[in-house]
Amino acid sequence: ISPEAPVPVVHVEHVEERPGGAGNVALNVAAVGASAHIVGITGDDDVADTLETQLEAANVHTRFHRVPGMQTITKLRVLSRHQQLVRCDFESTLQEDATANTLLEEVESTLEGVKAVILSDYAKGTLNRTQAVIAMLKKRNIPVFVDPKTSDFSAYEGATLITPNLKEFEAVVGPCENERVIVEKGHALMAKHNIES
Repeated sequence: ISPEAPVPVVHVEHVEERPGGAGNVALNVAAVGASAHIVGITGDDDVADTLETQLEAANVHTRFHRVPGMQTITKLRVLSRHQQLVRCDFESTLQEDATANTLLEEVESTLEGVKAVILSDYAKGTLNRTQAVIAMLKKRNIPVFVDPKTSDFSAYEGATLITPNLKEFEAVVGPCENERVIVEKGHALMAKHNIES
């Protein structure tokens, strides 16, 4: 225990850096042998360099729009004896600006030969033009799978598949007391927003 405050002192013996969020999704896609491309927004910093290097080493093709002055999202977890003690989040909220159009252009220029797209939404501001992306993919008959974070599912109108967990689903449709209600509300949600599954 620290003499400065009643908190644990951790002697750092090992530091591990690995892609999280959408980067982790891209790693999983590459790990099963598929060709993976990731488009996203980062800061113009050392963290983005490390992220890009790790993803490229795992055969994930990166197309990052680097924003000067923005911090690449980082989550620092401190563990001791396999127990997480604290998580520190380093991030700045992305403002809607020219990055939205730039990202759309990056996605469009990456679509040659692409058979499916996963929109990994973490509600950090990157996917602020979701409808435009989905419309672009539908024109090309490319299925689009969405891991949603927002409680406004109209943002995912026309998606092939959305995968909310129960908490995310209930935030949209209200409490579900049993599986029958989940199915009913799920079908109603799919019909309302033209979502296939």
